[in-house]
Amino acid sequence: MNEDSIAELKRSLRGALIQPGDADYDEARKVYNGMIHKKPRLIARCADVADVIGCVNFARDNNLLVSIRGGGHNAGGLGICDDGLVIDLAPIKYTRVDPAARIVTVGGGCVWGDVDHATHAFGLATPSGIISTTGVGGLTLGGGVGHLTRKCGLSIDNLLSVDVVLANGEFVKASSDENPDLFWALRGGGGNFGVVTSFTFRLHPIDTLYAGPMLYELSETADVMKWYRDLIPSAPDDLNGFFAFLTVPPAPPFPEHLHMKKMCGVVWAYTGPLEKAEKTFEPIRAFKKPALDFVGPLPHPALQSMFDALYPPGLQWYWRADFVNEINDDA
Repeated sequence: MNEDSIAELKRSLRGALIQPGDADYDEARKVYNGMIHKKPRLIARCADVADVIGCVNFARDNNLLVSIRGGGHNAGGLGICDDGLVIDLAPIKYTRVDPAARIVTVGGGCVWGDVDHATHAFGLATPSGIISTTGVGGLTLGGGVGHLTRKCGLSIDNLLSVDVVLANGEFVKASSDENPDLFWALRGGGGNFGVVTSFTFRLHPIDTLYAGPMLYELSETADVMKWYRDLIPSAPDDLNGFFAFLTVPPAPPFPEHLHMKKMCGVVWAYTGPLEKAEKTFEPIRAFKKPALDFVGPLPHPALQSMFDALYPPGLQWYWRADFVNEINDDA
């Protein structure tokens, strides 16, 4: 790789090519997790699929490490790399809803808030995590757990097809009917098989949920967790609940006297008929009076963005996770 080849790449792109020393370089290399401080040799803000193909070919021909950035939300900083080429999909941001077919096609640079906004206008939704600033690509290719999961499955369960640029620069589509092996690998395999530039999802007739958090004092944690453990396995599929230890967001609609207070609780999302919601929650409310009960009719995008204030970009994050089959009394 030399300056002439970089100049040729820059001329060939519709989007910007950013290098060390450029005024916007430091801003362009930032990702969601403030702990990550990698310094790529090149950052390509791809405007379309042609830009992605050109960047993949350039990186292969010049033996450059490649990172693919969608929403930039990955806590481990996989959307950025040292001394390589970052293919930044942020400019490829569009949504196209077909309400009759109940599908939505979204660009690889979208975050879930973009999708929620577009689909909610038609009274439709798809499983999309729990934070609206999360990138569509990262969440989907990793599986995609969300508020709608008990009713509608994971994000990958609702993924119908993708457009992909492969390592050889070839553009292909993948679905259950076309390149099915690639489609199988992408659903949970992360960004290891190509650059996904477009996703098409199945939509569900979900508009307003009966949803929100019920929060309890930390001193009540053991009682709440045991009750939740016994309740949730037999709960109807219409009822999703995440048990959580959390800090109350310092923003409306949460009351000021609870701002930044550490509490435990369950974030509920009921997707069944609203006229049955109160009856469904009678045994939940009968268990124990929460310090905060914000459960009620709520538009799906409002639930998705309710905790965004707790997860602003630029903080230093360290996350670990595991799956358990049961929560015993000792836990």
